[in-house]
Amino acid sequence: MRCEIITIFPGIFESYFSVKIFKRAIQKGIVDIKIHNLRDYTTDRHRTVDDYPYGGGPGMVLKPEPFFKAVKSVKADGLETCTIMMSPQGERFDQEMALALSREKRRLLFICGRYEAVDERVRDALVDREISIGDYVLTGGELPALVIIDSIVRLIPEALGDEHSVVEESFSWGILDYPHYTRPPEYEGYEVPEVLLSGNHGDVARWRRKEALRRTLKRRPDLLEKVSLTDEDHTLLFEIKEEQRNESD
Repeated sequence: MRCEIITIFPGIFESYFSVKIFKRAIQKGIVDIKIHNLRDYTTDRHRTVDDYPYGGGPGMVLKPEPFFKAVKSVKADGLETCTIMMSPQGERFDQEMALALSREKRRLLFICGRYEAVDERVRDALVDREISIGDYVLTGGELPALVIIDSIVRLIPEALGDEHSVVEESFSWGILDYPHYTRPPEYEGYEVPEVLLSGNHGDVARWRRKEALRRTLKRRPDLLEKVSLTDEDHTLLFEIKEEQRNESD
C-alpha cells in the first residue's frame, strides 16, 4: 500500500510513523508512506499558503495554488491515485471503510486542511472523496489522516505480525471486544475470571464471546441490530438478559 500526505506540518507525521508498528511495516515494504510539505509548492519568499477569505469573515483560507502544484507533482509518476480530503463534511469513517481502504489498489493521497477552510476549488478539481472521523471540528486534517492511516495499515496482512489480533478487535467482528487480562491473577482485590485460568479453550472462547456480547448490549446495543448473530449468540444473549433480570430482582 502507498500513502502520501500533503500538509503544512510534516513533523506531526514523521514522529508517529517512527514507532514500531509503522517502522516495521515500512521497512518490510508492506506500506510506503511519503509526506509532502505544502510550503514547498509555494513561489514567494515567505512560503505563503493562506490568505484572507473573499467576502470577509473570520480566519484564513488555504490558497489553491500550492495544492494544485503539490497534487500535480505527486501524480507526475502516473500512478492511479485516490485523493482524500479530511473534512467534517465528508463520509463518516468506520471499520467497514477502513477495511475497504486497506484493500485499495490505488495510491491514497491525503490532503490535510488547516485554518478556517481550504479554497473550494481544491475540492472541486482535486478531491475524489471527503472523509470525516466524527461530528466535531479539529484544528486541522493531520490527526484525522493519522487515524485513518493507522486503522487501515494495521489491517494489512503482516503489518501487526499477528493477524488474529486484528480479527478479534472491537468492530472487526461487528461487536465490541471482550475484556482482556494478564498477570498477576489477583491485584488490589480484583481477580482474573477463573475460566481464563482453566486452560479449557472451548470454555474460554465461549466466555469471551459472551462477554463481548454483554459489553455490546450495555454500551452499543445499536451494533447488535446490524451484525449477523449465530444461534449460539442468541443463546448467549438470552443468558445475559436472564442474568440481568436476576440481578435486578
